[in-house]
Amino acid sequence: MNVFRIPGLTLSFRASTESAERVKLDSLGRGPYYFPSMRTDEVFGISPKVRPASYVDRGQLDEQIARHLDRTTHIALRGESKCGKSWLRQQAIPDGIVVQCRLSKSVADMYSDALSQLDIKFVVSSQTGGAIKGSVTAKGEFGMKLLAKAGIEVTTQIEGNKSQTSRPAGHDIEDLRFVADILKASTKRLVIEDFHYMTMEERHKFAFDLKALWDYGLFVVIVGVWSQSNMLLHLNPDLSGRVHELPIEWSKDDLGRVLKKGGAALHLGFTPRMIDRLTDMSFGNVGLLQKLTLMTLDEAGIKEGVYFQQDFDSPAQVESAALDYAEQLNPLYQQFARNVSSGIRSRKNSTGIYAHAMAAIMQASDDQLVNGLNVTSIFAVANARQPRIQRGNLKSVLEKIEELQIDSDGRGLVLAYNSANEEITAVDRQLLLYRKYCTVKWPWEDLIAEAGEDTLGPASAAPMQTTV
Repeated sequence: MNVFRIPGLTLSFRASTESAERVKLDSLGRGPYYFPSMRTDEVFGISPKVRPASYVDRGQLDEQIARHLDRTTHIALRGESKCGKSWLRQQAIPDGIVVQCRLSKSVADMYSDALSQLDIKFVVSSQTGGAIKGSVTAKGEFGMKLLAKAGIEVTTQIEGNKSQTSRPAGHDIEDLRFVADILKASTKRLVIEDFHYMTMEERHKFAFDLKALWDYGLFVVIVGVWSQSNMLLHLNPDLSGRVHELPIEWSKDDLGRVLKKGGAALHLGFTPRMIDRLTDMSFGNVGLLQKLTLMTLDEAGIKEGVYFQQDFDSPAQVESAALDYAEQLNPLYQQFARNVSSGIRSRKNSTGIYAHAMAAIMQASDDQLVNGLNVTSIFAVANARQPRIQRGNLKSVLEKIEELQIDSDGRGLVLAYNSANEEITAVDRQLLLYRKYCTVKWPWEDLIAEAGEDTLGPASAAPMQTTV
């Protein structure tokens, strides 16, 4: 217990890792009052768990999700990296069955993962369309009760003092309906996170499974990074009316509310120009805002809430924090450059056009990369650099641009291409901060030189061909 003595008053508070501690002015009998006893990193910063002190419901999205969770529909949550998808999901569905996708993960693996969280082992023998064959084994009492609740017979074999519950051999699951029935019996919502990490083939498979799961009354929440509106409908038009997509977007006012709420928890009032500076530096991304705010407070030497309300106005510390964070990001974007360069070099007959396209994209403005950089703008720059580049070939290259960036686990997506509206967007907004504060020599010009062509080729030369 910490005690502060002021003439006529005795104030006491106890540190808490969760919330402000209620204290009273005991000598005068007045109160209750609240003293900030939270550390700054309990209020701001990137975290796998929700920070309630700075969490805000942007655009009433929490209310929208709650409404659609009560309806007979799948829900798709899309947004760029670190836009608050996971916090939103935790807030709306705190007890969901959460399956994390990876590049090597198949649809069948997803079902196995989901059932394993219910103490049920699911071994798939084959899968074709909506037909799935395999066997289930209850790994514990909860799994056994769940199978029984789903109407699936179980047998118990006794070996000494051990009891094992299993599905009899030769009497296996032969339809996706059984998987749906088991998941429904759990009364928990199935949540598929990082859907963008799955291969396009597996995405197509799951999109068709979603139609079957909807027919069976199992409604799923899909979370991921993609720029294409209603991507699941493009994968399977039969999902029309059966899936509701909610984009996670932040207005400048919403980001300002994060600062005001978090500041109130620390008894700090961010001044208007601090709010403007921090929100501008965040490029519409709440994760970037959270990180920059915490680092700015660190620069100012503020580690915990202050005792009496005070304004916080230190733009110089915002600049310092942004520069520091940009330097920390250097390994990330150097790896991005290496991944893209390696991918471009592997396309021997099209190195030049890929390199010119990347050069055009990376010199685009922040607004273009946030709101969408269209093919026409990319073509104008790339064609001016190399007149032999054709628009059709450029579009083919852009459709493959995501493959150039990701590693073997499907991680590292920075730029996404939306074939529906033919636009490139930065799905990792940290890139914009990085290039603002770091002098970067991107490797595109070196790749063009390696390909043996000049930046500006002869206008009379034959059109540049490409093999994507």
